[in-house]
Amino acid sequence: MTETAAADQREAPAGVSKARANAVFVAVMLGMLLAALDQTIVSTALPTIVGDLGGAGHLSWVVTAYLLAETISTALVGKFGDLFGRKQMFLTSVLIFTIGSFFCGFANSMTWLILWRGVQGLGGGGLMVTASALIADVIPLRDRGKYQGALGSVFGVVTVIGPLLGGLFVDHLSWRWAFYVNIPVAVIVLAVAVPAIPAVRSAVRPVIDYLGILLIALGASGLTLVTSWGGTTYPWGSPTIIWLAVGSVVALTLFVFVELRAVEPVLPMLLFRNPVFTVAGLMSFIVGFAMLGGITYLPTYMQYVQGTSATVSGLRMLPMVFGILLASIFSGTAVSRTGRYRIYPMLGAAAMTVGFYLLSMLDETTGLLLSSLYMFVLGVGVGLGMQVLVIAVQNTCDYADLGVATSGVTFLRTLGSSFGVAVFGTVYANKLTTNLAEALAANPLPPGVDPRVAQSPQALHTLPGALSAPLVHAYAETLHVVFLAVIPVALIALVLSFFLKEVPLRDTARAAASDMGDGFAMPASPDSDQELEQAIGALMRRERATVTTEVLTRSSSELDEAAAWCVVRVHLSRDRRGGAELTDIAEQVQVPAAVLAPAFTQAVDAGYLTGGDGRVELTPTGEREFHKLAEAWQGWLTEKLSDWRPGEQAELTEALRRVAGRLVGDQAGDRVPAHSR
Repeated sequence: MTETAAADQREAPAGVSKARANAVFVAVMLGMLLAALDQTIVSTALPTIVGDLGGAGHLSWVVTAYLLAETISTALVGKFGDLFGRKQMFLTSVLIFTIGSFFCGFANSMTWLILWRGVQGLGGGGLMVTASALIADVIPLRDRGKYQGALGSVFGVVTVIGPLLGGLFVDHLSWRWAFYVNIPVAVIVLAVAVPAIPAVRSAVRPVIDYLGILLIALGASGLTLVTSWGGTTYPWGSPTIIWLAVGSVVALTLFVFVELRAVEPVLPMLLFRNPVFTVAGLMSFIVGFAMLGGITYLPTYMQYVQGTSATVSGLRMLPMVFGILLASIFSGTAVSRTGRYRIYPMLGAAAMTVGFYLLSMLDETTGLLLSSLYMFVLGVGVGLGMQVLVIAVQNTCDYADLGVATSGVTFLRTLGSSFGVAVFGTVYANKLTTNLAEALAANPLPPGVDPRVAQSPQALHTLPGALSAPLVHAYAETLHVVFLAVIPVALIALVLSFFLKEVPLRDTARAAASDMGDGFAMPASPDSDQELEQAIGALMRRERATVTTEVLTRSSSELDEAAAWCVVRVHLSRDRRGGAELTDIAEQVQVPAAVLAPAFTQAVDAGYLTGGDGRVELTPTGEREFHKLAEAWQGWLTEKLSDWRPGEQAELTEALRRVAGRLVGDQAGDRVPAHSR
């Protein structure tokens, strides 16, 4: 066997071949693509959707329904994955998402579109929250950082190019294809995932905080409805709005009391005793508020005011996209090198404030260069804030809170996104109704021209200039007020940034700082082991060149490469009787058993293994040498994570022991031994 072929035989944990692990990664990546894309793909299609279905006052709910459902789903599906199996929940999420996409495309009213967008969000949240768990099931920990980085990059890039793709579908096919396109991709995901993903279920039965999830869902949905319906569908002083607001506040108050007593709360209230989590969580809420709000309504300005096509509006948003990407990558790299992070949320909040002020100056006469500059400034502000906030939280919490603290920040960010779009939508709908009425009163349309022409950007710009100008100005004035309304929120983020405490970065936080997945706040797992393994994966990717040699030297093991490989494979593959079949090991690494037989024979002769007729077991000497390797890995991890105080945290020490056992399999079991080639 050649060196290249041997290198390709690196396999994933627990008997999952490298080829199968890569197939799982492809399925997960495509699932992530579906879920992330549908957060933003409709933004450039919204003006056309409103022109087709009507209901400009409900425009924001096409985005908000998805985000709220996604938030609820992420809180549930992770637990359900432990309860029923992650493969089952991933496949179920794909099916739910596909059904939602199909009926979104067939919607003939805004109400039905919003309803099926909610169904889409349930599936999308499930897809995203199971992604990291599935990667953890099949990818060796040593390679986890590389795969997680790739997955995060997909999430980040797709999140921000969604508007461009939405515009292309609108102009060249139909807005309905922004949803139909998910169906063939979902079929591919199912075709790859069904045979590839192993059935893995948690050995521990999870405790699910159903009441907490219900209360946060009711409270968040109710407040979003208040901000969306107030002053548009119902007067602000109407009984509907008043009781909806009161009920939402009661639900959120009860949520706090429930979380204080829950065994495994969705959002532990104790986290708010950590000032870094409190500030970072609130700022993350505001960053989500700003990002999705801006992305959702900028295409509206471009299509209604500037008269661009949907595709061109997506292209003209690229300055904001580049601002987010460049600022996120820059801040992550700088934090990784310097270990200092506090300045970046400050600069980000300031840039966001300036960016929204500049956007409020957009009108019918603003040129392309100037509007691009304004959007770039906003993108830089959002990018500087996103990357650092998750890192700051991971850097200050104890191991026991690592998972819930990380997922809590992303949870608050998603809530912020849904509120942001809803608030933007309320201001937009209120002001637009008034401005259009005044424009039509002052400049009536001639007989025979349907007033509903103002709802469609394409139809609006087919009118003669004298007729369209007042209506276009009404849209410009509306969006001016919308962007001004967000400036106080951005200023709150700026004030909060001064209270963000700077704590020296742990090695794991420093190593993970440049991962784009954290920058875009990809939904995190509330499982602390998964978050710890992800952080260690990033650390190992940074120190890959020296870690294996260092650990082998530390172990003082008598095993050579071939014997170590055989000992580790037997340890990982042994059955209830304590041994392993050579044919099973050969099937796992996709090499004929005859090729492996000489190495195992030598290990038997050396006294590390015992057995015959294709079945082997570890001898006491073999067990001792295996544990030398495991102890060496645990020693390396403890040394690298000394700033986590592992000696003071029994749970972290136990977690490091488990991780060390997996790493020894990754290290010594990563390739077919040289003696067998």
